[in-house]
Amino acid sequence: MSCVKECACPKTTCPNHKRCCDCVKRHRESDSLPFCLFVDNDGDKSFEGLYHKLKERFEKKGH
Repeated sequence: MSCVKECACPKTTCPNHKRCCDCVKRHRESDSLPFCLFVDNDGDKSFEGLYHKLKERFEKKGH
């Protein structure tokens, strides 16, 4: 089943490429984010890494 028309993930060899529902399920189970939903953070896809990156962004904006 294909959930999207264009997949943003560069990992074309991944068995879940263009299968977003399966990809999200896999990442949810591994406590990480799919590439298409992640901010640039030097390859760290953990929720903790996302938290720190977003916190840093909002602190720079004065929030």
